[in-house]
Amino acid sequence: MSIKIVTDSTSYLPANLKAGFDISIVALSVNFDTETYVETEITNAFFYNKMAQSKHLPTSSQPTPHQFYTTFEKHIQANHSIVGIFISSEMSGTYSTALTAKKMIMDKYPDAVIELVDSRSNCMELGLAVLAAAKAAKEGQSMAEVLNQTHAVMQKSRFLFVPESLKYLKQGGRIGGAAALLGTILQIKPILTVVDGKTTVLNKARTKKKAVQYILDTFFEDITKKGVGQVVVHHIDNEVESQKLVQIIEEKINQPVSVCSIGPVIGLHVGPGTIALAYYTEF
Repeated sequence: MSIKIVTDSTSYLPANLKAGFDISIVALSVNFDTETYVETEITNAFFYNKMAQSKHLPTSSQPTPHQFYTTFEKHIQANHSIVGIFISSEMSGTYSTALTAKKMIMDKYPDAVIELVDSRSNCMELGLAVLAAAKAAKEGQSMAEVLNQTHAVMQKSRFLFVPESLKYLKQGGRIGGAAALLGTILQIKPILTVVDGKTTVLNKARTKKKAVQYILDTFFEDITKKGVGQVVVHHIDNEVESQKLVQIIEEKINQPVSVCSIGPVIGLHVGPGTIALAYYTEF
């Protein structure tokens, strides 16, 4: 019996890592009026092009209990244990739905071992915790150690991001109306982060260039004090800026930095043009 790792699609793990660690993905969806798309079944380019042409901001929807149940049951029937790590319960009902599915599984398979973790974040801050769990599981470590590795990365990680516009956060209700209005009037660029599972303002800058520099300075300050574990440059339909960040960071830390495009579910709430860093320190 081995431990299988399950996460949701908002982790945006690269395909090679999902395959290499045999990580199961339960997908969220996006909705345009009468059309619904599972985010793992469309490309980011298709989605952002469609969003740009849409009169209304699309919405997102969490996976169904059936989706979780099917994924969990597959692993349980193969005599595996499960560690599931999901998007913050403050951002989505996904984790709650996973708990519902777990109860359904336990009713049918009372000897099943399923541990679920609320990551308190999303994107590759979630993804980095998932990878820590997957690496420990692949090494044959115990359930306790897999969970320890997961929580250790969660405690040492940060997610810093700068949106191009506050339009999407304001319309989606993901940031306070007053903060959104302030940014609109004064053209202030907020530096956002995730604290206690919620998106919050870390700082503000007059220009996007200064805001991006702030997240770089924060990252360099963190790794100077605590060492660098792993870092990912995120972007939402903004490949050019992301590559510039990669070059700056690689020259500084002298190690490769991966780039990960943020997909539809998170992208519709934050908006195209966003640039971000997800990372964790050594201690």
